[in-house]
Amino acid sequence: MPKGGTDYDLPIALGILGASREAPPPTGVIVVGELALDGAVRAAANALGAGVLSARRNLPCLLARESSGEAAAIPGSRVYGIGSLAEAVDLLRTGFENVTPAEPREPDIDHGVLDLSDIKGQGTARRALEVSAAGGHHLLLHGPPGGGKTMLAQRLPGLFPPLDPEEAVEVALLWAAAGQSRGIHEPPPFRSPHHTASRAALVGGGSGIPRPGEVSLAHRGVLFLDELAEHPRSHLDSLRQPIEEGFVTVSRIRASVRFPASFQLIGATNPCPCGFFGDQRRPCECRPAARERYRARISGPLIDRFDMVVRVGRLDAAAYDGPPGESSDAVRRRVVEARSLQLERGGLNRSGPLDRMEMARSGRLMLKLALTKEIVTARGADRLHRVARTIADLDQASVIEDSHVAEAIGMRSDWRES
Repeated sequence: MPKGGTDYDLPIALGILGASREAPPPTGVIVVGELALDGAVRAAANALGAGVLSARRNLPCLLARESSGEAAAIPGSRVYGIGSLAEAVDLLRTGFENVTPAEPREPDIDHGVLDLSDIKGQGTARRALEVSAAGGHHLLLHGPPGGGKTMLAQRLPGLFPPLDPEEAVEVALLWAAAGQSRGIHEPPPFRSPHHTASRAALVGGGSGIPRPGEVSLAHRGVLFLDELAEHPRSHLDSLRQPIEEGFVTVSRIRASVRFPASFQLIGATNPCPCGFFGDQRRPCECRPAARERYRARISGPLIDRFDMVVRVGRLDAAAYDGPPGESSDAVRRRVVEARSLQLERGGLNRSGPLDRMEMARSGRLMLKLALTKEIVTARGADRLHRVARTIADLDQASVIEDSHVAEAIGMRSDWRES
């Protein structure tokens, strides 16, 4: 079997020594590491995966010292750091009983979680962000430049509860497969690829064995696409499968790989090329044809997959000089309470069972009226139902009332008519 990379150097060397009976055979042990010409063992790219295997199979694991702490952070793993091939042979001869395993170590990374209190005013947008965080809903923010769309999106991960250990390991393994380091105690990921990123960088790919893209690096977290209409339309439409199914399949000649990609999509866009269509302070300078071409870059099916479409207007001077907004900690407490109700029903409202989201008769009539007047499509009505359920959860209400449906409809504006 052809090997790829250098992580098999150490196990191959130990296998040769075991086959020639110069050392005990490395059976019942997980071994990963690059081997230098002087016998030194160097850090492995797949140390985290080795730690996961150690925990799942209850086997000891041999790694280079500099990467052993990362793998030891996996709950249930038994990792032993070594500095050379000779140390590995000695450890196999003496056994692991009298050797202390490596201590867990988190990568020295600044998490940099931003607080929602930095946002002043923008009550509707802040409320939409809270509802989005509570139900895992996809959110499109639109409006003129300078309203705070990017600032709002950047503060969404601070409203999420921490990842549970299994989810954190899953995300860390995806990052490791992409050649990036991530600890298992970090907050949910926030990825913001530039609009010049290639399709392979966005959804995954590359030559040879496919690698995860941004949609998988944002798994269990947020994928933020700023200047949404500047992204190529074909790239945006490639998001439709992972949005619906929670994974992306990348096929190449040598392999076909399915990567998890259950992310929360947050988009931000201006209403036109100059950005001021619909603004009450500055007139739009775009010709109607240019405005239509700009809006056509985002397909209707993709827009329909956003649970909420909210306008973010300019901030007036009175709000700018006002007190700080509500903190992320306060909002997170409500989000956690709402999510606990959803998990009891079988999952977050974004994808949970709809038959368990009971709605009052008045709410159903309002939803039917929105369909009759073609305010929403059938898919849009489904998403309105889910958003209304999240609003009811935030209110600790057992049944969706018409007020919850009305607020959900208010959070689904048409950005083409801003």
